[in-house]
Amino acid sequence: MLVRLLYASRALDTSPGAIEAILAQSRQYNPACGITGILCYGGGIFLQAIEGGRMPVNELYGHIQRDTRHKDVALLHFEEISERRFGGWTMGQVNILKLNQSILLKYAEKPELDPYAVSGKVSLALLEELMATASIVGRV
Repeated sequence: MLVRLLYASRALDTSPGAIEAILAQSRQYNPACGITGILCYGGGIFLQAIEGGRMPVNELYGHIQRDTRHKDVALLHFEEISERRFGGWTMGQVNILKLNQSILLKYAEKPELDPYAVSGKVSLALLEELMATASIVGRV
C-alpha cells in the first residue's frame, strides 16, 4: 500500500548547513525504508512530500512532528496512491528563493511559499509543476 503525505513546517534554523543536514539525513534514511519525496524550502518554511509504504511514511511523519528542528508542523494532504510521482528522488530539493517568482504567484496571492495559506491540493500542484519544470535538484 503506497501513500503520499504532504506537510508544512517552520524551520528553527534556516542556515544552509541546517538544511543540508536535514537533506543528508533524509538521503541516508529514506532508501532503506522505501521512502521518496521532495523538500521545498524558503523564507523559513518547509513544504515536503513523502511517498512510500503506509507504515514507513507514518513513522517518518511522527518523527518529523517530534523533531526539534521543526515547529508548526501541519498535515496538508494524505492519500493512498497507485504510483509514486516523486519516485526519482530519495529526497529532492527546491530552494524557493532561486525560482522564477511567477511559478509561486500562479498558486498563491503573493509570490512566496506559504503552504499554510493554501489548500493541500494547491501545494501538491505546485510541487508537480516544480517537477515538470525541472526545478527539483538532488536526483539520487
